Amino acid sequence: MAYISLIINPGSTSTKIGVFSDETLLFDETLRHSTEEIAQYGSIYEQKDFRKEVILNILKEKKFDLKQLDFIVGRGGMLKPIPGGTYKVSNALLEDLIVGKQGQHASNLGGVLAREIGDSLGIPSFIVDPVVVDELADIARFSGVPELPRRSVFHALNQKAVAKRYAKEVGKKYEDLNLIVVHMGGGVSVGAHKGGKIVDVNNALDGEGAFSPERAGGVPAGDLVKMCFSGKYSEKEVYKKLVGNGGFNAYLNTNDARIVEAKAKEGDPTATAVFKAFHYQVAKDIGAMATVLEGKVDQIILTGGIAYGKTTCDAIKEKAGWIAPFTVYPGEDELLALCQGGLRVITGEEKACEY
Repeated sequence: MAYISLIINPGSTSTKIGVFSDETLLFDETLRHSTEEIAQYGSIYEQKDFRKEVILNILKEKKFDLKQLDFIVGRGGMLKPIPGGTYKVSNALLEDLIVGKQGQHASNLGGVLAREIGDSLGIPSFIVDPVVVDELADIARFSGVPELPRRSVFHALNQKAVAKRYAKEVGKKYEDLNLIVVHMGGGVSVGAHKGGKIVDVNNALDGEGAFSPERAGGVPAGDLVKMCFSGKYSEKEVYKKLVGNGGFNAYLNTNDARIVEAKAKEGDPTATAVFKAFHYQVAKDIGAMATVLEGKVDQIILTGGIAYGKTTCDAIKEKAGWIAPFTVYPGEDELLALCQGGLRVITGEEKACEY
């Protein structure tokens, strides 16, 4: 028997949906929302009914019978820090999504919409591995400043999905492997996976690790303090230098790794230097995570959009290939990853986590 699922992944200006039969995609749609449409609503939660109507209308246009559905999965949002896994959208989880426990983001609506549509059909609703997944070892939280503990903010959904995919392909349990997973997209996260948990990972949003297409990564802290108090920039402007206008954008005015690579191949000296520095920093982070795993690394996995670039993968392998063999899973299929998380619970492979 195949299980039919609806997957909901809300973004700031779009809502992506997919309908799956087991892991086979039947159809997907990216529903775009104009700035004017979104601007009508004073909060993220107030967009709920609008987005729900758009989803139900497209399913109706597709002549899809909702009664076929066995479960619904929504993208997890800004909840309290939680271990990785698939969570049933309980009342407590729903409440924290609505209030935005750690902030307001469109992804908060994923679980809200899943629960509301699921309840109307009498079927379960889940979220899977939100960005707030926190499995850091206690020792990894120290930063050197007590008021500024290290935080776990990274590409949890894709990191977990490719780690479990690799484990399945080699016929082993994820929990029995030591893996280093490198997600390379708009941001870069390098995680040490041990015993089924990501025991250390850089804060991929705003302050650690390699620079990326849009983010500065770790920067000299003292110089950053001086910049903040120089009087030249507002708080918002400094933060934009770190998140949004950092990395490739800062050096080359583009966040497209393909353009950076093309310029480097044409002999552009800045592009060449930046591209090499990017590979250097990612490889250095892999080395750091290898020490976390005490050198016992079964596999290094490269994933995310930039992993489509052979030049990048080859350069990182050249620097870090002595640590462990490499596997490359380019891109990130969030809809499939969410579907797989729900399936693991529905089929009894995993138990749903309690929030």
